[in-house]
Amino acid sequence: MEDERKKLAGEIIERLKKEYPDAECTLDYNDAWKLLVSVRLAAQCTDARVNVVVEKLYEKFPDVKALAEADPDEIEAIVKPCGLGHSKARDISACMKILYKDYGGKVPDDFNALLKLPGVGRKSANLIMGDVFGKPAIVTDTHCIRLVNRMGLVDGIKEPKKVEMELWKLIPPEEGSDFCHRLVYHGREVCTARTKPYCQKCCLEDICKKQGI
Repeated sequence: MEDERKKLAGEIIERLKKEYPDAECTLDYNDAWKLLVSVRLAAQCTDARVNVVVEKLYEKFPDVKALAEADPDEIEAIVKPCGLGHSKARDISACMKILYKDYGGKVPDDFNALLKLPGVGRKSANLIMGDVFGKPAIVTDTHCIRLVNRMGLVDGIKEPKKVEMELWKLIPPEEGSDFCHRLVYHGREVCTARTKPYCQKCCLEDICKKQGI
């Protein structure tokens, strides 16, 4: 069964590469710490809105030191449009304090160190490892979980960590990060959540298991 899924995964990877050759993270950032901030704000919020909100945040607090020293209430006032403003502002404040104090303002390139930062879970840590440091990563966001279940790469697993562990068995390490970005593009444009998926225009139609549609 696993060999069959590995073969399916390989075919899906190749087809999505052709369909979305330039797929990349849809959060705007030019520094690792900014991606850390954005990915925390992106919980239950669109990447497009986060990209607008962080511009105002960085105008006022342009670096790790400024954010570490900022009053969490001031951060909250700016990030409120992303929802859950209170908890997100406090996580960002606590996270930047640790980066400034313990890491000289740099983001650690160690998965377990990232997981110890306030507000950083496996999804965020994997995103940082893959996008910033070019290391093997699998980011199990809502698109990834929905699509790999539909395609038959996993079977009825919804818990992000369990999906991630199953995908590590199937996806070559060097492909994981880009594969997950392509799933986001495909999930937004074709294999949608809120409408019926557009199977007739899907590059995977003939190999997709179409589970749970």
